[in-house]
Amino acid sequence: MEELNRITPAQFKEQAKIPLVVVLDNIRSMNNVGSVFRTCDAFKVEKLFLCGITACPPNKEISKTALGATESVIWTYVEDVVELADRLKKEGYKVFVVEQVDESVKLQNMSFSKDEKLAVIVGNEVFGVDERLLPICDAAIEIPQFGTKHSLNVSIAAGIVIWEVAKHFF
Repeated sequence: MEELNRITPAQFKEQAKIPLVVVLDNIRSMNNVGSVFRTCDAFKVEKLFLCGITACPPNKEISKTALGATESVIWTYVEDVVELADRLKKEGYKVFVVEQVDESVKLQNMSFSKDEKLAVIVGNEVFGVDERLLPICDAAIEIPQFGTKHSLNVSIAAGIVIWEVAKHFF
């Protein structure tokens, strides 16, 4: 582990983060929650919000996939995702949902600036994001897909979008 230059969770919390918050709304699978914790750790995401029915640490099922990231990533539970989105907008965040809708923008056509604070919301594995978010958000991001399926696992979708944002900061 020393050769990998791993830092402690305490050291991680003290490091500068990218100006991105990730919001999980009504995520059923605790494995997905844990996976997003790990991705947020990997790319130094500012904060993770867990909303609605999304399970919170400490939780054995989350820990299986988070592998300790629940100790390094700053996270908060907020019951209502719409209230959270409104608050983030007031705090100067550009708010995006990851969803396939009529006016969605393909991920490769999005531009992210280092000068902006960003929030990305991913929704329930079956029903997607809360429809009340659509008029609030700055855009809906769609990940292009070319196979026979037209959806991705929520933790995979979150990881793709987080990386696409994060790469502008490294």
